[in-house]
Amino acid sequence: MDIYAFAAQKGGVGKTTLAGHLAVEATQVGPVVLVDTDPQGSLGHWWEARPEDALYFADARPRQLPALLAKWRDAGVQAVMLDTPPAISETIRDVVQLADLVVVPTRPSPHDLRAVLGTLELVEEYGKPVVFVVNAAVVRARLTCQVAVALSQYGTVAPVTVHHRVDFAAAMIDGRVAREINGKSRATEEITSLWNYVTTLLRTVKEND
Repeated sequence: MDIYAFAAQKGGVGKTTLAGHLAVEATQVGPVVLVDTDPQGSLGHWWEARPEDALYFADARPRQLPALLAKWRDAGVQAVMLDTPPAISETIRDVVQLADLVVVPTRPSPHDLRAVLGTLELVEEYGKPVVFVVNAAVVRARLTCQVAVALSQYGTVAPVTVHHRVDFAAAMIDGRVAREINGKSRATEEITSLWNYVTTLLRTVKEND
């Protein structure tokens, strides 16, 4: 069972959107559990609007997670996606400790780039592998490349940039993902490519552990 934590010190970087989209990708290989530790509960509201499938939701507090993770592993769950609040808090600390891989989304802006450092310090404190994802980027914007290069000084940057596309916002309104709106869209291609990269990265991390 693979455990992914989505963490970012700054709000509005697309953690919930990425967590939901990658969770649906993961259901292609087996059951997936979503856990929303953000008090806003956006991920839970999105999940409630979905039809029944292999994606499950758990409303759990961080201190309950160790026992639940063991239970889900025994039940054959393939992946767990842990969404976190947009601030460095004890909740994020508790979640990061349990993750196999921490996904840190950031928008391509100087303010977002500066905020990444606080999240990175926390992740490094617990020795967890991390991957940065440049999210909600403007197509062909020079700043996107500049931010990706700057992030590479601090760790691994996903080679897949997720751009600002209408399909992402439209899908999250009613419990869908971009694939379920248009399976051949650029948004779908980006999420599929990102998921393939993230899973390959985690496999490599586990093999070298």
